[in-house]
Amino acid sequence: MAKRFFDFFWATVGLLLLWPIFLVVAFLIKAEDGGAVFFRQERVGRKGRSFRMWKFRTMIKDAERFGRAITVGGDPRITRVGHWLRATKVDELPQLLNVWVGNMSLVGPRPEVKGYVDLYTEDQRKVLDLQPGITDLASVKYRRESEMLAISSDPDRTYVEEIMPEKIRINLEYASQANLSRDFKVILMTLGFLPRR
Repeated sequence: MAKRFFDFFWATVGLLLLWPIFLVVAFLIKAEDGGAVFFRQERVGRKGRSFRMWKFRTMIKDAERFGRAITVGGDPRITRVGHWLRATKVDELPQLLNVWVGNMSLVGPRPEVKGYVDLYTEDQRKVLDLQPGITDLASVKYRRESEMLAISSDPDRTYVEEIMPEKIRINLEYASQANLSRDFKVILMTLGFLPRR
């Protein structure tokens, strides 16, 4: 209950304070190619329930038809504005709406698409007992994930066999000792106000 109040309160504060940035970003996305401002993707949440996660659109229209589910380095599908949004993580801000309605938390495992969840082992599926979040320690560690995948000869295999299992391990370990104080520290690390471990 305390975590839900924490999430709801700060999501509300964030939405009230950041709406001018939302307007500016919406204008920039529209001005570039006239396409949709938001990108909504089906993700797997707590207990395996699917939900639509919100982001600012950073890729060309129908980008999922023309490439992988993961983004690698200088992916040609990313728009000019999209490169800036991804570098600053501003593209993630609309997920405050997901937090506000209750299908995400501020801090929790990043939700995956069904295709990757279907590859989870029985032990890895324990991560689905946790509420997904906008950020987590794994996101802090893998902040430059797309650059790491860009130097791999097989990005999909590298993600599934190396990065994804490590993210799940980090999240399950964090969950065993999580509290609001630690969540707040993760948020500060994500924002760059505390050293990233």
